[in-house]
Amino acid sequence: MMKALLTTIALFISTTCFCQITAVHFNADWNSANNVEWFNKLSDVDKSNKDISDGDTQKKYSIAVVPTIIIFDDGEEVKRFQADLSFKMVSTKKEIQGYIDELIISKF
Repeated sequence: MMKALLTTIALFISTTCFCQITAVHFNADWNSANNVEWFNKLSDVDKSNKDISDGDTQKKYSIAVVPTIIIFDDGEEVKRFQADLSFKMVSTKKEIQGYIDELIISKF
């Protein structure tokens, strides 16, 4: 019951929030086997994918390992989720979605 209520509140807030929360999935062509398949299923957030192969993107966002998912709030980085040394994402969809939901709720 409580989870349903929180989900309803988060949905309401996300549709009325004037802030811009985005999630960016950084990876490289050579690591495509480790793409985070569930990334596009994150909700209540704008999503984009960036390839760091050009080097400029890697430097601009200080990407040390791929894949990396960065959450931005109004263009400012607020949370970073990185792969382990085997280039596989260790954070789960539930963990990242939970962070996004908490960020949205904290705005009010």
